Amino acid sequence: MIYNNMREAKFIVRPNRFIAHIEIDGKREICHVKNTGRCKEFLIEGAKIFVQEADNLNRKTKYDLISAYKGERLINMDSQVTNKVVQEWIQEGNLFEDVTLIKPESKYGNSRFDFYVEAGKRKIYIEVKGVTLEEDGVVMFPDAPTLRGVKHLEELEKCLEESFEAYVIFVVQMSDVKIFRANERTHKAFAETLTRVYDSGVKVLAYECIVTEDSIKLAKQVPVLL
Repeated sequence: MIYNNMREAKFIVRPNRFIAHIEIDGKREICHVKNTGRCKEFLIEGAKIFVQEADNLNRKTKYDLISAYKGERLINMDSQVTNKVVQEWIQEGNLFEDVTLIKPESKYGNSRFDFYVEAGKRKIYIEVKGVTLEEDGVVMFPDAPTLRGVKHLEELEKCLEESFEAYVIFVVQMSDVKIFRANERTHKAFAETLTRVYDSGVKVLAYECIVTEDSIKLAKQVPVLL
């Protein structure tokens, strides 16, 4: 996934989930934040960030916040990019062989999963979660309670009863991490549900990404600790 019109900036403050104040070219600007998670551990005053300048001149905000440095680590925080990254990766021949169908935003029961995939005789539902929370090389999800995330896991478990395969893929939006685990401190119910559906047969995978100033690409698998 390649971004166009990228600019370097400095983070100032985030007054709410949807906007941030930034400094770019010596001027203070309002920027749209493409991630409603907390991201408090790296969105700190003075942090080096990268923003995408919008082509649409009629937008209320001129920039989208895409990534930020946490020390030496560049973290992509665009929650809208994770599905694109996974789709590109599957289309390149990864994870499944003989893929004949990749259908984004596929409805099942009371949920809408990120992908429905057919590969040979296999029929697979996939839910994708972006991961930006990191502590000493350990990456975790979620960084805020997510009842919607619990519901998705429960619906994936139901897929198994109808002979579908079910996957949840955690896209770690950074590189050089050690392990992935559910964030029990933030949402115990999500962590417990993830362990239960794994035991039921839902595949739980995590992959880190190569992140640059203007790109993100799925890379090597990260061990999952349940």
